[in-house]
Amino acid sequence: MDKFVKLFNVSYLLWFAMAVPWIIVVRDYLNETIYYGEFIHKTGQYSVWLLILTMAISPLRMLFSNAAWPKWLMRQRRYFGVASFAYAIPHLIAYLVKLGSFSRVIEDGMEPGMWTGWIAFILFALLAMTSNNFSVGKLKKNWKALHNLIYAATALMFLHWVMLAFDPTQGAIVATVVIALESIRLLKLSHK
Repeated sequence: MDKFVKLFNVSYLLWFAMAVPWIIVVRDYLNETIYYGEFIHKTGQYSVWLLILTMAISPLRMLFSNAAWPKWLMRQRRYFGVASFAYAIPHLIAYLVKLGSFSRVIEDGMEPGMWTGWIAFILFALLAMTSNNFSVGKLKKNWKALHNLIYAATALMFLHWVMLAFDPTQGAIVATVVIALESIRLLKLSHK
């Protein structure tokens, strides 16, 4: 396991590994190998899985405090969060292109399943734009407070998923897993 961790200490290799599915799914959509619904589903799903990984890192580090891999994950956490946002971008672009007009986007955006997605996307964009060392240095203590918006953004993202999915079961199950992981983190913090 330590060899695996050392291999992926090269951030370019990690970025490449996270980019490959993005490249494939975008290529397949542009080549019309996959249809709109499948593209929306895949980009949303990759975004969610990377977000869950990002959110799970702190509880995993607390549960496995002596292991090397949670420490490695902790050092890469910002990368996973930004990659999650990178998958949300083509998800949004395909939706905007499909609707084709600003008035249809506004009309569609009034539905709860859509405005929850819009607000989540805006929050994720803000977090992605400030996930760099320059922002950490400039915002200082406020950076952590700003990045606590991840919890609101995640809740809105799950609402978006559950309200718009053909079968909301998977979204509800994944939300339950995230809530359980965050509960572990909160329990550990309360016992310090």
